[in-house]
Amino acid sequence: MKEKPCFAVLMATYNGSEWLTEQLESILGQVAVEITVFVSDDSSFDGTQAILEQYTRSRPEVQILPQIERRGGAAANFYRLFRDVDFSGYDYVALADQDDAWLPDKLIRAHQLLVAERISAYSSNVVAFWTPSRRRLIEKAQPQRRWDYLFEAAGPGCTYVLTSEVAARFQTFVRTRWEEVCGVGLHDWLLYAFVRSHGESWKIDERPSMLYRQHGQNQVGVNMGFQAFMRRVRQVADGWAIAQARLIANLVGADRDPSVRQWLYGGRIGLLSLAFHAGECRRRARDRIWFALSCFALAILGERR
Repeated sequence: MKEKPCFAVLMATYNGSEWLTEQLESILGQVAVEITVFVSDDSSFDGTQAILEQYTRSRPEVQILPQIERRGGAAANFYRLFRDVDFSGYDYVALADQDDAWLPDKLIRAHQLLVAERISAYSSNVVAFWTPSRRRLIEKAQPQRRWDYLFEAAGPGCTYVLTSEVAARFQTFVRTRWEEVCGVGLHDWLLYAFVRSHGESWKIDERPSMLYRQHGQNQVGVNMGFQAFMRRVRQVADGWAIAQARLIANLVGADRDPSVRQWLYGGRIGLLSLAFHAGECRRRARDRIWFALSCFALAILGERR
């Protein structure tokens, strides 16, 4: 019988040398758990690979996957990890970015909640930080909605922890529908949708599990400020967001529901209907308002894609 829960931690890296050591130390310093960190590096050229190789020599818990062709994004790199890592022998699979700092009890708390509440997946609030003195709690633990998983993730993917059984099912899904999966630009959104659409329960913890570093090279980062607002506007205006929702609904089978089919494939009428059902599609109140207005705008102006 295992004395400690055992975690496979999947880390995607690309030119992350500036903060990689701090992040790895925070992962390897997790209390009351056993860990193996599987790293997929996306052809870094800033010294990231040298740091990883040094860890593999001194810390056998860190393993680097063989180099393959450039993936060109965090999502594709995480899909590669799910495709290629062997999860047998592990109790849980967790995701990690290269530049954050985990709180010491991040994984053991996830294990305790997964067991106590008999759930299959976990994520949490985070504390975003720009400098040691500039921090902000990012709340993602609002009550889940019937269809929120088709339109948003369960918070930052770097907080995700899955039971090995659910992770193995997602792995089979990734391997079976590889080309389509790689068309989804946000792996945390797709993973949340896969778990929820298959009837599994997901816990979003109110207690933050990590410090979520914000800097100029964040591929996604916190949706705050004018620039983040304009990015969301562009994603809606050019049809990217609704196209991604359609792809995800198709991949996870949610588009078999008549309501979802009307919303996503019903043209202007479908978008108007979706606007009136915004309360079922986003967790946070202000996001529901923004979502409804976006659907109205698309219905009136038409999609560009």
